[in-house]
Amino acid sequence: MNHKKSKKISLRRLLPLAILLILMLTAYFLGVTDYLSFEKLKENRILLKNYVETHFIIASLLFVTGYIGTTALSIPGATIVTILGGFLFGQPLATIYAVVGATIGASLIFLAAKTALGEFFREKTKGYLEKMKEGFQQNAISYLLFLRLVPIFPFWLVNIAPAFFKVSLITFSWTTFVGIIPGTFVYSQAGAGLGAILDEGKEFSINAIFNWPMRIALLALGLFALIPIIVKKIRKKKHKRND
Repeated sequence: MNHKKSKKISLRRLLPLAILLILMLTAYFLGVTDYLSFEKLKENRILLKNYVETHFIIASLLFVTGYIGTTALSIPGATIVTILGGFLFGQPLATIYAVVGATIGASLIFLAAKTALGEFFREKTKGYLEKMKEGFQQNAISYLLFLRLVPIFPFWLVNIAPAFFKVSLITFSWTTFVGIIPGTFVYSQAGAGLGAILDEGKEFSINAIFNWPMRIALLALGLFALIPIIVKKIRKKKHKRND
């Protein structure tokens, strides 16, 4: 009886992740990723701009909803969507919409992974990643802010990995919200000036936006987020010496 009950609970826990996976495969099958390109943006920019001007509230809701879906389903192209937001809505609305959408989408996949696989992962990695888990839990805020500010790892990976280390939803959500603001602002700002660039027939490059000064600035912010961990380690060393 207990075995059947636990099996039902397991299936129920897998349901949110299964739904996301089905939606993800559906999106790829329907070719959603084909529309998340700079070429499509150029082709449809006048149509999109006119729609925003005539249906601003609906366009805003559609953009945020689309961003939630793009993030939750880990569909490549979030950068293009952020630039599109800057082009359509300008600042600060583009940054607000993108940050809110990305945070909600990231929180959804985080919860799905935590509910479905969190317990299983922790059971399988006992003694193997225990020290890593302890370190992450003790310094979750600093680590998450660093990972968000410095895009070393793919966004989808940073959404899922904390689910296996008993990070709370509140901590995950607010660090995501704060951590993605600088990068989102930069891409949105680039999108805000996209119209003038296209009108003049100039080339537009994402690499030109995410240049070395930008990378260094984000790295500096990321290192700043790690200061509490460094301070803790220094204090521990001093404490050991005094003992």
